[in-house]
Amino acid sequence: MVEIIFNPVIVSVVALCIMCLCKVNVLLSIIIAAIVAGIVSGMPISEIMHTFIEGMGANSETALSYILLGAFAAAMTHTGLAAILSKKIASIIKNNAMLLIVIITVIAMMSQNLIPVHIAFIPIVIPPLLGVMNKLKMDRRAVACALAFGLKMPYIAIPAGFGLIFQGLIAENLTLNGVKITTSEIWHYTWFLGVAMLVGFVFAVLVSYRKQREYRDLSIVNCDSSLEFEKQSLKFNKTHYVTLIGALATLVVQLLTSSLPLGALVGLGIIFGGGAVSHQKMDKLINEGIGLMGYVAFVMLVAAGFALVLKETGGIESLVHEILPIIGANKIFAACFMLLVGLFVTIGIGTSFGTIPILAVLFVPVCVKLGFSVPATVIIVAAAAALGDAGSPASDTTLGPTAGLNADGQHNHIIDTCIPTFLHYNIALIIFALIAVLIF
Repeated sequence: MVEIIFNPVIVSVVALCIMCLCKVNVLLSIIIAAIVAGIVSGMPISEIMHTFIEGMGANSETALSYILLGAFAAAMTHTGLAAILSKKIASIIKNNAMLLIVIITVIAMMSQNLIPVHIAFIPIVIPPLLGVMNKLKMDRRAVACALAFGLKMPYIAIPAGFGLIFQGLIAENLTLNGVKITTSEIWHYTWFLGVAMLVGFVFAVLVSYRKQREYRDLSIVNCDSSLEFEKQSLKFNKTHYVTLIGALATLVVQLLTSSLPLGALVGLGIIFGGGAVSHQKMDKLINEGIGLMGYVAFVMLVAAGFALVLKETGGIESLVHEILPIIGANKIFAACFMLLVGLFVTIGIGTSFGTIPILAVLFVPVCVKLGFSVPATVIIVAAAAALGDAGSPASDTTLGPTAGLNADGQHNHIIDTCIPTFLHYNIALIIFALIAVLIF
């Protein structure tokens, strides 16, 4: 038991959570947690930093994607398309707060599969709507849960866009570790986890955060005032159509090449080439893209460094070997253990995608040994990887919503985003994954 408590993974993730709750900057918290993990495992400090920096390269494509998608989102602002979308939403909902939550959720889901801009739409679409939310006295924690659901559920359950990547990683790593399965089969089982997410979402919106909450009407940087916002025209012009073509091209190229940076680059090329935004604004757009998504990109980079340090400490493997004798042949205990390990690892790393290769190596042999069915194995690995993504301080699923909802400084990243999403989605995923072990 002592070995488990002082395991590098446990110690570092607990330290990360404590620092975030004490409002230490997330970026600094991850770096410090990585150093703590290395020190606890006995690694020299120079080796820790070398491993950390080396590991950052694993998320370089993701970071580049966020920067380019941030520039694409900035371009949508300059063409006025984002303002039109926000105003159209405001005119549709009137005084119906629940309808606004549904629309935001649908847009978030589309950002994963239909127009894969991921979280880049949030700092563009959400800030102009904060005044409407204030008027309706909406609890922003409900909106944070809605955004997290829209960002996470599609890649778990829908085999398109980011979902195709996530489910492809599961199929590839299960096959590498002795369980043969194709990518097209994964969603046949992971839809069960999508239902779990839906249950958590409905509970958050209709029960936990349904009551009204007061917010002050404060000015928002780089966002039109309420009066200017109301005066803006809803008419489409040439620049808007060019921007929409750019968005469609981004989707098509991403699907054909499996490269999100290339898709974003093509989309930007169409926007500039089609004259939707003048070439003189190119530098400004890139700078705005870095401003919108640069922080998130750097958090993802340091999270990848943290992931490699955790892997090099051997803490994940030792944690598995230390607890397996306690579990014995009990499938429910084994499933609980694997899910909790996945939860701890993903909270630290902040990405379900990056967690899959680490967990599959450890968990698939355990599942095979204990006689888990293929569907149960898929669900356990998928849930273990997804757990913690909603709720992790370093996850784009939480960083994205905060970037939009905190535009006026009234939404705390940990208290108002991470804790609500952690409670509603992780508890639901654990319960449904355990049920899957019993019925599949």
